Amino acid sequence: MSCWQTIQDYGLRSLGYGERLLPRTDFTLCEHFVLIGSGMIWNIYFGIAALLMGFFLATALAVAKMSPRALIRKPAEWFIFLFRGSPLFIQFFFAYFFFLSLKGSYPIFDPFTSAWLGALLVLFFNTAAYSGEIFYGALRSIPKGDVEAADAYGLTGWPRFKRIVWPTMLRLAWPAYTNEAIFLFHATALVFFSSFPAWQQRGDALYYANYFADKTFNPFVPYPILAFYFILFTLVIVFVFGLINKRLNRHLPQTEQRKLKIRPNLIR
Repeated sequence: MSCWQTIQDYGLRSLGYGERLLPRTDFTLCEHFVLIGSGMIWNIYFGIAALLMGFFLATALAVAKMSPRALIRKPAEWFIFLFRGSPLFIQFFFAYFFFLSLKGSYPIFDPFTSAWLGALLVLFFNTAAYSGEIFYGALRSIPKGDVEAADAYGLTGWPRFKRIVWPTMLRLAWPAYTNEAIFLFHATALVFFSSFPAWQQRGDALYYANYFADKTFNPFVPYPILAFYFILFTLVIVFVFGLINKRLNRHLPQTEQRKLKIRPNLIR
């Protein structure tokens, strides 16, 4: 089988298109790259969807945590503490069995036992908690002079937040938020490795890498390929977030612009 035929058969297999049966013997390097790359579609889906939704919840959590009212501040503090204080892997297990227990009594929860929704919800809450703490620290670091200048111009409430507070918060938080985005993308590898099942062998990149490693008893081929894909998409994240960082700091002199410094979380 040619490599082009392999791409046609397995390129979209993780989405349910193409050949249903996985190769059993005589694994080629092309099959490794194509199937693991096919699984990366799920990792990209989890990363982008959780990041986009978590961004807005994180902003709300940061603002709520800054509130002087305990009724607003305390729920945000406990939400952030809960999801930052427990391991992500345990959150996957707890969420799956929680939704599974509800599924019997309430069929509406059936989709939540699938990875595409249940695992996405866990990643959404997790990244929102970490990003919310990042944005909260940025809110506390906003120079008082900026807020006082906004008051002097008569900007209060929502107009002040939209024009002064929120852009400044993003500018201060963006380097740290970039690292959170990278970690979130890496954390997507835990989805099918946890309780959420891979329906009809439609797993993510780690699922296929693990399949090849089990069949060949040689982890030194599929796992480096998996790492290559993650490194490749990490560079994409750094590039895209770097462009946004330049956009946020376009009004500053070149010497004062905050540079992105990637600091991966080794333990979380």
